[in-house]
Amino acid sequence: MSNPRALRRVVVVLACLGGAGAGAWAWQHRGDPAHAQATSAGGTKDPGKGRGPAAVPVTVATVQKASFPVMLSGLGTVQGFNTVVVRTRVDGEIDRIGFKEGQIVKAGDLIAQIDPRPFQASLDQAKAKKAQDQANLANAQLDLGRSVKLGEFATKQQTDTQRSTVQQLTAQIEADEAAIANAQTQLDYASIKAPISGVTGLRQVDKGNIVNAATQTGIVTIAQIEPIAVIFTAPEERVTDINKALAAHPLQVIALSSDGKTRLAEDGTLAVVNNQVDSSSGTVRLKAVFANKDHALWPGLAVSTRLLVKTLDDAVVVPNDAIQHGADGLYAYAVDPDNKAQIRKLQVGAANDQTTVIERGLEPGDRVIVGGQYKVKPGSTVSFKVADGQPPPAPAPGSPATGSAAGGAR
Repeated sequence: MSNPRALRRVVVVLACLGGAGAGAWAWQHRGDPAHAQATSAGGTKDPGKGRGPAAVPVTVATVQKASFPVMLSGLGTVQGFNTVVVRTRVDGEIDRIGFKEGQIVKAGDLIAQIDPRPFQASLDQAKAKKAQDQANLANAQLDLGRSVKLGEFATKQQTDTQRSTVQQLTAQIEADEAAIANAQTQLDYASIKAPISGVTGLRQVDKGNIVNAATQTGIVTIAQIEPIAVIFTAPEERVTDINKALAAHPLQVIALSSDGKTRLAEDGTLAVVNNQVDSSSGTVRLKAVFANKDHALWPGLAVSTRLLVKTLDDAVVVPNDAIQHGADGLYAYAVDPDNKAQIRKLQVGAANDQTTVIERGLEPGDRVIVGGQYKVKPGSTVSFKVADGQPPPAPAPGSPATGSAAGGAR
């Protein structure tokens, strides 16, 4: 054929006829063992034909028996163990400020100095008055002594009058001593000192201002932060448990950041359970005390708390990731000796951020799936790796696996 287009048509028709013939031959000999052997030798057989479903890769952990601390979570606020608004007790002009804002001061440190001259003058005046009265008393005592010596030459009235004068001047000196003590106190009040140790806040009054005892505005606020207190709440239904535990031994309190991710202090001790439950919120207020040597807790800081109420010995615990929520309640996938997933319905108890106590449904040593459950169905064959931080699971007798299943994910 000299026509190229006609030649191409013939080639296409022959190729189609050849393919159709090969397909018909394969269909007719699909059950022939020789054909199957030839196909396998040629590498064209479906590799999945004749095998079961592929194993589902998962992560497992072992159910363990351990001591479990029962923690009661709450929200709270840090406050100074003692907080004092430092105010003046006398009137006058501030000569000097003795602290820096935010400075840690000790009890007795100078906070501010009021002009002491008026108070010093009052003290000097009281002392001079006492000296004057002491001189008068000495003279009166001499006169009394003369009257007594004169005997019958001095009238009884003169002697009694002189004795009364001595008594009056003695009482006057006692009043002078009280006036001196008062003046000394006023002078001492001119030096305003820290009543407690703590950290100072923002200064409310500057040097040169006139202050008086009648004003409500203080000079500065001092908050004691070593130790420091945390006020938090607990549900009213736990009050009885808390009181019983507190009567038996001190209760530990842990303070965390408000999001619960960072531990701020672990050395807290429950100090007070408030004497009344708040009926509007159904909670009771608690107070814990922390040493706070590193100043991680600061007055006004919002925190979350963990109160250690009791410790359960030999509790059956699993990681929280193993517990699933279903229409019939809580359940977990357990891996049997044949590495197949089985559903276990659960009854749980106390829980914390990492683990949960299992009251019924699992036993120590059981293998539970903690990752990859979304691909698992009851009866699914699984291949597994051990979760981080978990001991290698001990397979049940007869299990073909000793750490991770054969062909398991690693």
